[in-house]
Amino acid sequence: MIAIVDYGAGNLSSVMKGLRAAGAEPRIAQSPSDLDAATGVVIPGVGHFDATQSLDDTWRAALRSAIARGRPLLGICLGMQFLFEGSDEAPGLAGLGIFEGRLFRLSGAVKVPHVGWNALGGLVRSPLLAGLDEGDAVYFTHSYAAPVSPSALARTDHGVPFASIVQRQHVCGMQFHPEKSGRVGLTLLRNWIAQCSASV
Repeated sequence: MIAIVDYGAGNLSSVMKGLRAAGAEPRIAQSPSDLDAATGVVIPGVGHFDATQSLDDTWRAALRSAIARGRPLLGICLGMQFLFEGSDEAPGLAGLGIFEGRLFRLSGAVKVPHVGWNALGGLVRSPLLAGLDEGDAVYFTHSYAAPVSPSALARTDHGVPFASIVQRQHVCGMQFHPEKSGRVGLTLLRNWIAQCSASV
């Protein structure tokens, strides 16, 4: 069972639909104890980093416990941003700190927020990216992004380069919305679900 964390940050229905299309059996996790029986955990979310305040110490402990048990965890959009140390969007609010670094505001001669299709580049060989090709496009909607670091499996350019897929052991994040990214997004979700099955 894939647990989708409900912390009031939206896009639950589209993530559930995407996971079902990829072959999973998702359930909404409305309390930290709902993660106990999960084979994988998804943190979705859209909007301002302040929304992650709802993931209090009890939630954070449950998420860390799931990670410690070897359960794959996927952060999508704001959910990915929460996995970092923090964001310039809400300087006083700490993230979960699984990945080093802080989110920065996109800039340059581009429109912000970054909304629409854009390419994945610099792909690193990984089971998560099986079936993907350099330049495959996915759907983004965000104003803040993670720096490119050794944890990045893919990067994207919008004014500046940023990490669009990150992974550290069995924790990964996608800055875009795989559930809205057609064949490429469905492939990524299927690959991630396969990791969940292998972890049981």
